[in-house]
Amino acid sequence: MASEVILKQKEEEVKELAEKMKNASLILFTDYRGINVTDVTKLRKELRNANGTYKVIKNNITKRALAECKIEGLDEEVLTGPTAVIIAEGAYLDSLKAIYNYSKDNDFYKIKAGILDGKVASTEELVTLAKLPSREVLIAKLAGCLLGNIAKLAVALDQVAKQKEVAE
Repeated sequence: MASEVILKQKEEEVKELAEKMKNASLILFTDYRGINVTDVTKLRKELRNANGTYKVIKNNITKRALAECKIEGLDEEVLTGPTAVIIAEGAYLDSLKAIYNYSKDNDFYKIKAGILDGKVASTEELVTLAKLPSREVLIAKLAGCLLGNIAKLAVALDQVAKQKEVAE
């Protein structure tokens, strides 16, 4: 049986992870088999820049932290085998895009599942979100559409004014 010191350490680890999970807007579970140290270092740096953290945590500790946070609905298969946990606070799209781009470039690295704002999300939902253009791009597209319509309206009003001048 494990000593009391080790049990206390594990309890503290579960509490710490549960606290991070409660404050997280995104929790991702990935299969990291085949990733080398250089790649994981780059990935961690990219995630730090996006307000995210990348950590390999024992599945049992992760399960207990999820239970403490009262997060349910995650498949048992998600927390089997080697699992890395990515936690992002605040805006989570940059962290999600970083992981998605990495998994897209590396066949062996897979997103298993995730939790968005306390709700379990499938891999497909996460990939769909990751493929969305950035907020700035979406705003630029919207502005372009609006300006195009305003230009068409201006031309139409100008034509109406010219027709009225000719009629008078």
